[in-house]
Amino acid sequence: MGRTARVREERALKSVPHAGHRVRDMTMGGTPRMSHLAKSFAGRRLTIILAIILPWLLHAKLAVVFGANSGSAGDTTQDQREHQQYLLRYRFKPGDQVRTKVVHQASVRTTIEGTSQTAKTISVSVKNWKIVDVDTEGKITFEHAVEFVDMKNDVTGRETVSYDSRDDSDPPAGFEDVVNRVGIPLTRVVMDATGKIHQREELAAGSTAATQLVLPLPEEKIAVGSAWTFPDDVVVQLRSGTSRKIKCRQRFKLISVENEIAKISIATQILTPIRDYPEIEAQLVQRESEGIIQFDLRAGRVIAQQIDLDRRVTGYPNAKSSMHYRTRFRETLLPTPPRTAQRRQSE
Repeated sequence: MGRTARVREERALKSVPHAGHRVRDMTMGGTPRMSHLAKSFAGRRLTIILAIILPWLLHAKLAVVFGANSGSAGDTTQDQREHQQYLLRYRFKPGDQVRTKVVHQASVRTTIEGTSQTAKTISVSVKNWKIVDVDTEGKITFEHAVEFVDMKNDVTGRETVSYDSRDDSDPPAGFEDVVNRVGIPLTRVVMDATGKIHQREELAAGSTAATQLVLPLPEEKIAVGSAWTFPDDVVVQLRSGTSRKIKCRQRFKLISVENEIAKISIATQILTPIRDYPEIEAQLVQRESEGIIQFDLRAGRVIAQQIDLDRRVTGYPNAKSSMHYRTRFRETLLPTPPRTAQRRQSE
């Protein structure tokens, strides 16, 4: 990396607002009839669909927003393209709705003293953000809800368990909380144009600890190659009954801009040394993010994200144990129904 690129990256890192939330925030419930380990790792990730990421999200973890300044029109030289800068901002209007389809697949293979068990989960849902208000200072208030969820869980040696909130009135054991959290506002958030959270209120009973709802944006214009971060510390529970705070952060980098679509990489960086603590590694693996977010500069919104993880942890819960964790999380923007249709449905 050249001196100019390094300077740009350092400036961008300094400009990022601190936000203690994750791109993909959809946590709730548990996975039915799993082993203790499988439930710890797969169950919590399966339920990603019922809170709100990028994300978002993005993560979440997908917010909408101010159009970005994409530079001057016409032909540009290579040097001009390298120095072109973009201002990323969120913008909503009261009454807007942002709907995204979320598909989450996970496979967790646990081996304990030679005996293996695989838990596979797949969930499909539609997330809905309703913009309640935009005040004179530009602060945006929105409510997050899940329109429906279709979930399936397979565990070695057990019967497949599935639930579709659109068709099934009686959820199977382990999915009871899902039916109570579909079709209602789950979270109300007040944020500014950079995605900094000013207020967050959990509206549904039984909500879990807050994770990231919105992709945090840099305060200043950035060029391709620039990066920014925000802290994302995690508290893990230890078998001794105590807890430990692990310092982490999410790192974002503007990879490219083509046809007004910005590609942004996301990666979790664990700052606290944990290599010799498999008990901690096993919990952190379900909080990691590594993938690509697509941001439409002209429309001012995230239009897609994909997170892929493939991690192995050995030595937990004992020296002869291991866990292989693989997951894929995809979120894509859906067309917004016409306002007239929405009014008829609400009448």
